[in-house]
Amino acid sequence: MRGFNSVLFSFLLTTQVVSPAVIRRDNDEGHQGCTSKYVAVFSVDGLHNSDLDRWLALGPSNMSALLESGYRYTNAWTTGPSDSYPGSLAQYTGANPRTTGVWYQYLMSFTVVYDETVDYNSTELFSGGIDPAHLPQAIINGKCTDIYPHMRTRVNTAFEVVVGAGYKTAYTDKHPSYDLMRGPSGKGLSEGYFPEIAAVGPTVEDNIAYDQYHVNAWLDWIDGKDIAKAEGSLGGKVPTLFGGNFQAVSVEQKTSGYKAGSLDFTDELLKAVKFVDASLGLVVQKLKAKGLYADTLIIIASKHGQAPIDPTKYGKIDPKAVTNATGVDVAFQTSDDIALIFLGDHKDTGKAVDGLQVKRTALKIDDIIYGERLIDLGFGDPLKDPAVPDIIVKPVEGIIYTTSTAKIAEHGGLSEDDRHVACLVSSPGLKKNAFGGKVYTTQVAPTILKTLGLDPQSLQGVKAEGTKTLPGFQDE
Repeated sequence: MRGFNSVLFSFLLTTQVVSPAVIRRDNDEGHQGCTSKYVAVFSVDGLHNSDLDRWLALGPSNMSALLESGYRYTNAWTTGPSDSYPGSLAQYTGANPRTTGVWYQYLMSFTVVYDETVDYNSTELFSGGIDPAHLPQAIINGKCTDIYPHMRTRVNTAFEVVVGAGYKTAYTDKHPSYDLMRGPSGKGLSEGYFPEIAAVGPTVEDNIAYDQYHVNAWLDWIDGKDIAKAEGSLGGKVPTLFGGNFQAVSVEQKTSGYKAGSLDFTDELLKAVKFVDASLGLVVQKLKAKGLYADTLIIIASKHGQAPIDPTKYGKIDPKAVTNATGVDVAFQTSDDIALIFLGDHKDTGKAVDGLQVKRTALKIDDIIYGERLIDLGFGDPLKDPAVPDIIVKPVEGIIYTTSTAKIAEHGGLSEDDRHVACLVSSPGLKKNAFGGKVYTTQVAPTILKTLGLDPQSLQGVKAEGTKTLPGFQDE
């Protein structure tokens, strides 16, 4: 049996709560913002708040036009860790990893490791979706059951709430494993579209061509059309909630990045940003052509940033050196510009930390988070939750734990470059405004539901963490 762990899955089942009733709030008065029939949510993966500043400074654009009737949040932060999975879930659950149980793309817990590329053949753009042979398994109701990615999530998603209210939803992202976004019921997406990014070449042209699949999907969804090789169907209806990601900016940050000194975009990164802006313009044009623009809230919020922005700060260290420094049995470790360490025995935590402290300078460690600090900082308790790492290693700014020779930046960590992201909302009914207070991308989820006239408290993650709507959409 592949990756079998009945204890872990029992934990996941007992921590999921019965979905609360969906309440339509068509006549909800006394709040700011707007009400809309449709919400479109786009993550420009990697786009920092500072990148949006750079782009807007270059002159008029589609994003600047959106801000003429929109709100900008200049101090928006994504999850920590800032990996793609928790960053994506945050925007649709209103919750952080301690609540969703999803910390990173490659792991479910210290005993069950998920590879994000669980499709039949990750060298093909479309190979038939998720291959059950690549999934871990558990005993559920006495039967050996494949654990699909959506079963990892402990709380429901905005997609599930919208579908539960009788509407259609659609989402596109970079791997079939973004089945995760269906939520624990597995029913959150009316249509899911997941071309495999691993099948795409490394150039900016390659990744723009890949992103074009996502853009074409959004345009077709606005027409109420189903996508070839997508999973599910819209039944001819425009989805009430739809979205997905852009990949090109993130890839170019990793391979080309920014100019040393000025931190201006390199030519390749600028090309990627231009493509994103032009694509957003196409979405707006299509919404207008269909007479839907006035009834749509557009949200742009990056699921993650990228570090470092300053290329002179880049350095790399073999992640095995981190593992070896612990001097104890490490069950699993995932490493980028962070290291999440799951020990074979929780009792070895003190010894492992001592070993890391000895190598602190060599490993360029900024912080080692474990024990009570893990709990105090809101990460959770590994003694009670198998999804929580025993130790989090935060390297100094710019350091990546990798052996790759192709990357000059990465995401997933806790730094400002990882987490301080672009965030804006736009609708013809909004008056231009900017909010400088600190907000979190988890606040996107309740904002989606409130805008649609649905109850944000229908989201279990919102209730668990007390997540508020974004400023401008809050009750007076």
